[in-house]
Amino acid sequence: MIAILDNKYQIDLSKPIDISIPLTNTDENPIAWYIEKPVIEPVVFGDWIGKVSEGKSSTNFNNIFFNPHGHGTHTECLGHITNDFYSINQSLKQFFFTAKLITVEPEKIGDDFVITKESISTSLNVTNEALIIRTIPNSKDKRSRKYSNTNPPYLSEDAAIFIRESEIQHLLIDLPSVDKEHDEGKLLAHKAFWNVKDTHNLNSDARLNATITEMIYVREDIEDGNYILNLQIASFENDASPSKPILYKILDFRM
Repeated sequence: MIAILDNKYQIDLSKPIDISIPLTNTDENPIAWYIEKPVIEPVVFGDWIGKVSEGKSSTNFNNIFFNPHGHGTHTECLGHITNDFYSINQSLKQFFFTAKLITVEPEKIGDDFVITKESISTSLNVTNEALIIRTIPNSKDKRSRKYSNTNPPYLSEDAAIFIRESEIQHLLIDLPSVDKEHDEGKLLAHKAFWNVKDTHNLNSDARLNATITEMIYVREDIEDGNYILNLQIASFENDASPSKPILYKILDFRM
């Protein structure tokens, strides 16, 4: 049993449901925001190469160059949009949460596909700490999609406000951003979810401990409903970190 907010949940830790996308240095890696694929390569000192198969090293010793926002599943804090520095490593201090998985079909509005307040308003309740949004269509190529200049679906400002007012602390979505790709820097959904009213002079009621996780992938066989979420990050002192969100089915619940 695991206790969260004075309630007890029975889960099977031997049956994790991984909704992250692995980071690779191949063309299969998803990419957003106009950058190239990640680089994973051995350290080289003169004629020494940090790769066992090269015959000159007893260990594999790689450098990794990547961008958490553009190269796969990542979790970010409000430091992503503020003038002052805030770290995801300082913002996220708990790692298990009650979560609701919903599947949403973005609405066609003009040239955009938008997740509206109406499309999610019947799916939430105040007992959920995290919301996971799976968009349809949900093809497997989300794991390797090249998003730059494709105008992906995004979350409306009203939807983000509704999620915040529903007391959701952690929002997870299978898109490269909760905001429109080309939005003139408005970042309306980010600001609404984190309740950031001025990015240069942060308001006292901004949500310092709330997080957004983008570029997840939720398989078709994973059913909508309530789960326990384990939100894992690397300990980067940065606005965002690559992350590994894991779901567990709830086998039993006791108040």
